[in-house]
Amino acid sequence: MWRPRTTRLVAYITAGVVVLGLIALAVVVAPQFKLFDRILIVVFGLVVAWVLHMLARCRVTADESGLTVVNAFRTRRLDWPEVLGVSMTEGDPWPTLDLADGTSIGAMGINGAEKTLAARQLTELKALLRTRSETPDPA
Repeated sequence: MWRPRTTRLVAYITAGVVVLGLIALAVVVAPQFKLFDRILIVVFGLVVAWVLHMLARCRVTADESGLTVVNAFRTRRLDWPEVLGVSMTEGDPWPTLDLADGTSIGAMGINGAEKTLAARQLTELKALLRTRSETPDPA
């Protein structure tokens, strides 16, 4: 399984700070704010935390039959023959999987900001694709 480390850490710490901060704000806010307003402040914090969780849950998982790509708001299950290749140029936020149907999808579970980790994870994924995919190796 490939997943970013720093992104998850930053997202969950930020979510905690936002939720705790908005709970504190809801408690100490001026008296003209009613209970409903205070609840909405906390709900807003929870929505922000949910969005951050969705970004932090991104991963790419490989097994015998294929890949599972979990991006922020969509999960795709791909069989090995469906994935023709993977590419990531310097500066890309994440790699792109080229699919047999002519489309491509981003694999947000490998985060380009974590350069060393991303390079290692990309190399591992490419090696798996060479051994598991039914497409011939161009080299």
